[in-house]
Amino acid sequence: MSRVYNFSAGPAVLPEAVLKEAAEEMLDYKGTGMSVMEMSHRSKAYEEIINEAEADLRELIGIPDHYKVMFLQGGASTQFAMIPMNLMKNKVADYIITGQWAKKAFKEAQLYGKANAIASSEDKVFSYIPDCSDLPVSEDADYVYICENNTIYGTKFKTLPNTKGKTLVADVSSCFLSEPVDITKYGIMYGGVQKNIGPAGVAIAIVREDLITEDVLPGTPTMLRYKIHADNKSLYNTPPCYGIYICGKVFKWIKSMGGLEAMKAHNEKKAAILYDFLDQSKLFKGTVRKEDRSLMNVPFITGNEELDAKFVKEAKAAGFENLKGHRSVGGMRASIYNAMPIEGVEKLVAFMKEFEGKNL
Repeated sequence: MSRVYNFSAGPAVLPEAVLKEAAEEMLDYKGTGMSVMEMSHRSKAYEEIINEAEADLRELIGIPDHYKVMFLQGGASTQFAMIPMNLMKNKVADYIITGQWAKKAFKEAQLYGKANAIASSEDKVFSYIPDCSDLPVSEDADYVYICENNTIYGTKFKTLPNTKGKTLVADVSSCFLSEPVDITKYGIMYGGVQKNIGPAGVAIAIVREDLITEDVLPGTPTMLRYKIHADNKSLYNTPPCYGIYICGKVFKWIKSMGGLEAMKAHNEKKAAILYDFLDQSKLFKGTVRKEDRSLMNVPFITGNEELDAKFVKEAKAAGFENLKGHRSVGGMRASIYNAMPIEGVEKLVAFMKEFEGKNL
């Protein structure tokens, strides 16, 4: 059996080297005589796994000591509630709406306080990032929230919004570790790992220490308090052990590839191959304003729904999986995360050229 080129938006392609290494350790992890799946999260062997994963993540991003790293459950969607529960001291927060996930986070925050939509790109089906240089940030806002890379719509903040001194909270699920980042510009950076880092079931939250307090909204469950997880080093309860183990292997793979600067160059090269073709194609066209294009998620259309469906079907038969666009927008979408090899994008473009020749 040969592996396909998997363009899924998540759960998504993982580095082949990581999968092979995990397979080799499946029955016996480093002489323990057991799989990591079977291992106690209180064991010395697992303590080393999670501590090393955190250390490697800190090294990759350059996370200073006054930020806590937490490996959490519940995916990014649980953070939609956890953030206002832990941060809404004034019960006011500002949201920039650039897609479905920011919209869902905004809606969730309304359950806990006054959430304001201070900018949006919904007027043009989220095909651009609004100007965030001079936003009407609320004077009493506890934080300003963004979804930095919009998986469904293929947009990316190239410049962080001017929060006018307010704490920036960012969902980076689909651009996590795709390029260097200055973590000190964020109060909280978080994401589900199933797009660029590991298997579904783990969320990583990087939270500045001053935001981790006992002062949470009344009724906040124990499991949704950052302080509980920070104080217990992500081991308050049984964590998603195997998922964290795979994340740790991906961190080491990224380091072996040259770190985040090398990842950015790799991702820019891949994206350019696909975008350059879309820009000159007579059949396919991208849906995002050029200056706001994501390096990770590339949506495109033919303008004909029947032709779109034909392309997805024929692409699948040729070994290109999960190119169908999100159900809310249709068309096609190629997610080209860190682990997607350049060869995969080159072969996709070659297939698109062939399809164009037959269907113009």
